[in-house]
Amino acid sequence: MTTTSPIKTAADLTPARPSAPGSGGRARLRLGAGQQLKGGPFTYVALVIVGLGSIFPLYWTLVAASHDQQRVLDSPPPLLPGGRLWSNLQAAWEQANLGKAIVNSVIVAGCITAATLFFCTLAGYAFAKMRFRGRGFLMTAVIATLTIPPQLSVVPLFMMMSDIGWGGKLESVIFPTLVGAFGVFFMRQYLLEALPYELIEAAKVDGATNFRIVWSVVLPVARPAMMVLGMLTFVQAWNDFFWPFLALNQQNPTIQVALGQLSASYTPDQSIVMAGALISTLPLLLVFVIFGKQIVGGIMSGAVKG
Repeated sequence: MTTTSPIKTAADLTPARPSAPGSGGRARLRLGAGQQLKGGPFTYVALVIVGLGSIFPLYWTLVAASHDQQRVLDSPPPLLPGGRLWSNLQAAWEQANLGKAIVNSVIVAGCITAATLFFCTLAGYAFAKMRFRGRGFLMTAVIATLTIPPQLSVVPLFMMMSDIGWGGKLESVIFPTLVGAFGVFFMRQYLLEALPYELIEAAKVDGATNFRIVWSVVLPVARPAMMVLGMLTFVQAWNDFFWPFLALNQQNPTIQVALGQLSASYTPDQSIVMAGALISTLPLLLVFVIFGKQIVGGIMSGAVKG
């Protein structure tokens, strides 16, 4: 018994080629597990340019803080640090009472951040996973408050703080900003996708109370988003100038109000102003160094969430 093998033609021996754009199929690029996209020279050049552009303002602050007023205003300006950094830092520290200002800013920013994370996480969970009457209307009302300029509430808020007796005190800066509409919306959008209903139902079947569900189920899932929201809230509270400038006085300032006092004179010394700005930036850098890994992890967790 004889067997015949099929005859292979030239077309059969030709290796298959990916179809060109515009033809019947599409060429797709698929990456396996563990593979990464590799950037070309243009990518690295662009990253270097962006990195230098981001670092340059901080570097220029250091350079200006290490020279005197005349040298800073020269043309061309200096590009290398000088020898007056320590004396300018001491002058800024003493003239603007930066020690008390930094303590006040830490208290204000820390209290606002902690309260925002607590209340916004609870509110976001309620709007995302709990069913109650008027939920859609209340969420719309919360989002609508984002369209109101904060300057419109300055006069009634100032009168309210004066009537309570909080004029010139840190409470007048902390309590009006304990909860923000952006934080509620941010946590609600994250928990909508990141927290499955099955986890909540399983916890209820096991007999968990609402407090236990929030503590053991909601908070671990919401931790990445809370780190990002905490960073944004802390930076915003630390850099806030308008309302603390109106609510506080020169004897009890925050860091931004104290820096405003440095530049309030008729001919401010720019080197001392820059030294004060450098001091005010160091706590933010310290916070990012300590919590940078968790913050970046939270951002990446939200980016790859599918």
